Formats: sequence, C-alpha cells, structure tokens
Amino acid sequence: MSVLKGKTILVGVTGSVAAYKACELVSRLMDCGAHAKVVMTESAMKFVTPLTFESLTGEQAVTDLWTRTALYGSTVHISLAQSVDCAIIAPATANIIGKMRCGICDDVLNCILCAIQKPVIIAPAMNEAMYKNVVVQDNIAELKKRKILFIEPEEGKLACGVSGKGRLAETKIILNFLADTLKSC
Repeated sequence: MSVLKGKTILVGVTGSVAAYKACELVSRLMDCGAHAKVVMTESAMKFVTPLTFESLTGEQAVTDLWTRTALYGSTVHISLAQSVDCAIIAPATANIIGKMRCGICDDVLNCILCAIQKPVIIAPAMNEAMYKNVVVQDNIAELKKRKILFIEPEEGKLACGVSGKGRLAETKIILNFLADTLKSC
C-alpha cells in the first residue's frame, strides 16, 4: 500500500486477548514502508510484551508516561502526539473507549489521545455483551460525533468461547481503512 509508505502511525495496544493481532498489524505496517510507533497500556503487557514490538519496529515500545528516551524527551506524550500522521488503537477495549470519551488521562496512551490533532481510528475488540452494552454504544456514538473513526468489530468466535460481534477486524481491513484515512487527509 503505497499511501502508507513513509507515514508514521501510532499503534495503541490495550488489554484485550486480541493484543497478539497488533503484532501482525505492526509487522504489516513496516512491510508497507510505514513507521509504527507502539504505545502499550499496562493491561496490554499482560498479553504481549514490549520486546515483541521492539523487535518488529527496531525501537522501544512506549509503556508509561515516564519513559525518557533521546527520541521523545521529557514530554513523551506530546512528542508522540505531534510526530505521527495518525493513530490506530487496535485492539481497543471498552475501558479505553470510555476514558477517551471522558478525557481521562491516567496513562501514556490516554494522554497522547488527548493531545493528538491527527486522525484517530478505534478498532474495538471485546465480548459481544460488552460491545452491545448501552454505555459502550453511547461512548462510541459520542466519540463518532467528535470525529473519532471506528472500524466495526467482526462476528465470530470470541475468546470467551461464544460466537458474536466483538472480534478485532482483520489486519487487511485495518490497513485498508488506514490507507483510506490517510488519502483523505
């Protein structure tokens, strides 16, 4: 995908069992010539390690607000918010969606999302009952009004063993959505 070549994409990874799919997404972004900057929540690190993303990108995954590197300086959240062409949160939990709606900045990913002035794309992944919950749907509707973009989750077998809507969209769908978003910027 030539539109992704040379673009810097922030990939936010949250605490869903689908976090392992973010590894494939990052790998494919790199294959397309994009530069992926990975930011992980504490819960995401229960599923995938920062070392995995560091191996894929060649740079440190950002895991906390207090990360100090020569690349980002003392305000990692502002530096990252200003240095990317867009952000994708994949997988996005009900937790991050709710915090985004309320402007809660209690970790590095939420602080970046509060400061970013570029397109933000959310790819939810959660149990179907959680996804259909009225509060989650209300949060999604409000974020859409605020111009946050959403990639619908897919139907299929979920980690809890039931089938339903809540699976993280396939990597190809996410990449196409990213490309279309960047074309229109």
